[in-house]
Formats: sequence, C-alpha cells, structure tokens
Amino acid sequence: MMFKKSEERFKTIYKEGAMDGTKIIVDTQTGVHYLYTWSGYSGGLTPLLDSSGNVIVQTDYKEQ
Repeated sequence: MMFKKSEERFKTIYKEGAMDGTKIIVDTQTGVHYLYTWSGYSGGLTPLLDSSGNVIVQTDYKEQ
C-alpha cells in the first residue's frame, strides 16, 4: 500500500445540532481551534478567536 494510516490530525471536541449546527475542531499538530458551522448544505470554517481577537491555540493538543 502506498500510504500508511496515521493518527487523525483533526479532532472534534464539541458538536451541537444536526441539520444546522456548530463544531469546534482542533488541529492536533498545531493546537489551533477552528469553528465550523453549517446549515443544510452550506457551511463555513474559521479559526476560533478569544475575547482579544487572538487565535485559540491549546498547547497540550500538539503532538510531539
């Protein structure tokens, strides 16, 4: 096989809703949190920001 299976890079840490909803996804290599929202067949993704406008990075999610 040309590619070997690796650990999932992105992990969902929060989810609500079904046809309309929200997820918070963490990149396990960088620790950056992303907010994904959807409604029916459309959706959007953006880095999650704190109250100061800085990207949320959780260092304990980073893989060594």
